[in-house]
Amino acid sequence: MLLATDLDGTFLGGTPQDKEELYQLLRDNKNIQLVFVTGRGIRSVLQLLEDTALPRPEYIICDVGATVTHLPTLSAVEPVQSNIAARWPGENVRETMKKIRGLLHQEAHQQYRCSYFYDEGTDIDGARLAATSLQCDLMLSAGKYLDILPAGVNKGYTLQQLLEVLALPHQKVLVAGDSMNDYSMYETGFKGVVVGNSEPELVSRTADMAHVLQAQRVGAGGILEAMAFFPEFGPYLQKEG
Repeated sequence: MLLATDLDGTFLGGTPQDKEELYQLLRDNKNIQLVFVTGRGIRSVLQLLEDTALPRPEYIICDVGATVTHLPTLSAVEPVQSNIAARWPGENVRETMKKIRGLLHQEAHQQYRCSYFYDEGTDIDGARLAATSLQCDLMLSAGKYLDILPAGVNKGYTLQQLLEVLALPHQKVLVAGDSMNDYSMYETGFKGVVVGNSEPELVSRTADMAHVLQAQRVGAGGILEAMAFFPEFGPYLQKEG
């Protein structure tokens, strides 16, 4: 199986006991392939991985889907990355968004997205129109994050493109998340888990999706709960041997 999981609030969340159980399972079971799918940039993820207790993924989808890296070689996954890059308008994005009231630019290294903080005073409608004029998409999450991404690019899109490169059947994939920037992963139709204590809008938007479990347990515990819930993933909870 392949576990494609968000980091903050999901893979990095939960009780110490649940995290240790999940992480040990991933270290021990070589039949589970791990992919991080996160809003963080690659530098931030690599800093996290300096903690040797954290299982190492084979692939990292960063920047809410805008970049995808093969961790062992630190190389971009092609042709996925080039296709994303070709959709990005470059510096025009930041220059255009400077005109929008109430946006605070996040000072982080980013290639194919622009990230901002927003609040109740932000002109969201104006930001959305500006994004559309640039042939980009606007994404809101956690009630404070606003991302401008190449049109059609999101976590779900890039995960699907990666799976095509890997030629991996979709029924072997479990996706996990906790905020609205994870929603596109559930839209793809992959079996999924919305972990406990997730963003209310994500819970509401996925409530009628039969392929998505709304877990009771938080973070890593929710992932373990989902593996036990879906029959195709239950066997992976057993120790190899």
